Amino acid sequence: MIEYVVMIIAVLGCVLALIQRDLLKAAILTGITGACIAYLFQFLLAPDVALTQAIVGAAIVPVFLALAISKTHRMDDND
Repeated sequence: MIEYVVMIIAVLGCVLALIQRDLLKAAILTGITGACIAYLFQFLLAPDVALTQAIVGAAIVPVFLALAISKTHRMDDND
């Protein structure tokens, strides 16, 4: 039963990341989605895949996205 809740959270995290206007929030939501998918892999008894997903999907990708966002400059509609 808990796996269905985690699946719904993962899908909602993806959809919310797509519709976010703030890119930093989108990066955080991709981390939440990656953590949910890592939990699902662990639930499906694939600990090696779950560990890789947790490291890459929940840690490295959101950090790299946040770093890339911090290096860019925001442009307003008036510019």
